[in-house]
Order: sequence, then C-alpha cells, then structure tokens
Amino acid sequence: MSPNDELPRWLDLGLLPLLNLALALGLAGVVVAGVGFAPGQVLALLLQGAFGSAAGLGYTLYYATTFVCTGLAVALALHAGQFNIGGEGQALMGGLGAGLVALATGDALPAWALLPLMVAGAALAGALWGGVPGALQAWRGSHMVVTTIMFNFLAAALLSYLLAHPLRAAGSMSPESRAFAASALMPGVHELLGAIGIAWPRTPLNMTLFIALAAALGVWVLLWRTRAGHALRAVGHAPEAALYAGLRPRHVVLWAMAASGALAGLAGVNEVAGAHGRLLPDFVAGAGFAGIAVCLIGRRHPAGIVLAALLFGALSQGGAELSFELPGFSRDMVLLLQGLIVLFAGVLGPVAAPWLARVWRGSGRGGRDG
Repeated sequence: MSPNDELPRWLDLGLLPLLNLALALGLAGVVVAGVGFAPGQVLALLLQGAFGSAAGLGYTLYYATTFVCTGLAVALALHAGQFNIGGEGQALMGGLGAGLVALATGDALPAWALLPLMVAGAALAGALWGGVPGALQAWRGSHMVVTTIMFNFLAAALLSYLLAHPLRAAGSMSPESRAFAASALMPGVHELLGAIGIAWPRTPLNMTLFIALAAALGVWVLLWRTRAGHALRAVGHAPEAALYAGLRPRHVVLWAMAASGALAGLAGVNEVAGAHGRLLPDFVAGAGFAGIAVCLIGRRHPAGIVLAALLFGALSQGGAELSFELPGFSRDMVLLLQGLIVLFAGVLGPVAAPWLARVWRGSGRGGRDG
C-alpha cells in the first residue's frame, strides 16, 4: 500500500497538493533571494499581475482555458492507462480543423451556426490525431509516448507547410492564413458582460472558457458516472482483469485516445477563434506539454485540473507582468519559478505523502477512518 492509499481522499486530493505547492514556493523563494530579489516582493507582484486588475484576471483565465483543455486530455488518457504526450500536436490539429471550417465557409454562415461547426471541426481533428496513435498501440503494440511525440512533429510540419503554401494569405509574406470572418470569431467575455451593462476591459478571454469548464464537467461525469467511464478506468487499472470481465481493452484504448485528442483540440479553438482570428504557426506555444504538469498537479481529477490550470494561468500572466515591473527579473527567472512548481507539485508530488500519512496515523484518526 502506498502512502497515498493510506490518506483520506480529501487529504490526498486537497491538502497534499497544497503542501507540495507550499514547498515549491518556499524553494523558489530561496532561489529568488539568492539572486538578489525579495521573495515577498516577487510574489506580491506576481499575484498583482495575475489577479490585481480586471485585465490581468482576463489574461489569466484566457491562459487557464487552454491549460484546462490540454490537462483534461492527459488525464483522460492516463485513466485508460495511456500516457498521451501528444497534446501539443492534437491542439495544433484542433486549431487547424477549426480554421479550415472558418476559411472554407467565409462569411456565408452566421456565428450561431459557424461557431459550433468550428468547435466540432477542432474536436474531430484532435480526435483523429489522438486516435491514430491509440490504434497503433492497441493493435500493433506501438509505444504511446513515442508515437504521440512523433505526431507532435508531424502536426507542426503539416501546419507549417499549409501556412507557407495553400493557406497563406494572398499577397502576404508571413506564414499565416487570412483573417477569419467576423462570424468565425468566438465572442469575447468583455462583449458578453458589456451586453448586460458590466464594463470589462478587452482581453483574449472568450467563450471557450465555458466550453472548457463544460468539458471538465463532462469528463467527471464520464469517468465516475457512466459505464463507459468505469470500463475505461478498469482497462487503465488492470487490463487483463478487464479482458477477463468481458471488456475489449483495444477498443477502449482507441476511443479513450480519440476523446483525449478531441479535448486537446478544443485548446485550438481558444487560440485561433478566440484570440488570433487566423491560423498562425505554433499558436499553442507549449501549452500541450504544460497540460502534462497541469494534469499531474491536479491529480488527474477534473476539479483539480481546473485549479491547476488557474495556477499555471496565473504564473503565465503574473510572470509576464513581473518581468516588466521588476527590472533585472528576466523571463528566464519566471520559467525557473514555473519549473520548480512543476517539479515539486507534479513530479515530486508523492514525496510529502509518507510524512503526511505518518502525521495522519499519529493523530489517531487514520486507524478509525481505515
């Protein structure tokens, strides 16, 4: 029995991640002090940049939206026993799928008809890009990590070719598509709030936020409230026992990876339809890989992933503001802070579990609850 198994669920999923985060921030403070900055000032400026204004909060939530999608993609695959490291490529393909729908229809469709088609196109493209490695693993025994990594490169190469040639805007030297029609732009949250009389600054935050939250709820329902989710978790936990119970692990792996890719593909909607309004090279900018850390910090649970995505959104936005507000504090230092949090709260997450389990047993409640 692992130390995590000895802890109540509320400690394992709630207190333990907070403890790991505190350890990460403590070490980050030591490093910051070592290079000549005041840790308290750095933390205050980071929080101010992320949450101290409506504009900062808007950018934080915009970044978090993408991280929710890619984190959910990793989590769903992990519950099926697969390590999907291809969220970057699947998000690229999702954006491409949404962009192709927008470019093909132009302004022929109104927003209420076009935007759902773009979301469906993104999910379908991401599902295809995740389903192929799933099929290769299920029927040919290919290594999931290797194939999904290679599919990241394939997605980037395909997008680069399309933007350099057939999709490049006429008369432009830049490798990007023409601008989408107004009906293909995801409404911004500032527009929605303005319609009801609430003033909000213009930021990239858009309706994809609510799609991501609905996806998180849908993943929770799927995993813990449906027979399909039970089958998925059974295959991920004990594939041989699942086969003996009458399940078909190959088919479960295939649809789990396709669904994982579809979730990552939704991140492309946030970027191309919500922020940029056109197809650009590398618009995901590493969010697919960050989704792995978001999933691990969130303990593979949708609620935890939403909170972890908010943390990463705050680090992205607050870190950008920090590099402007604090002379000499470079963007590399922000990346160092992010790396330490990933290391302690994600990769080394179980390190504090034995100590917490001993404290729990020593309190006398561990035995009664067990």
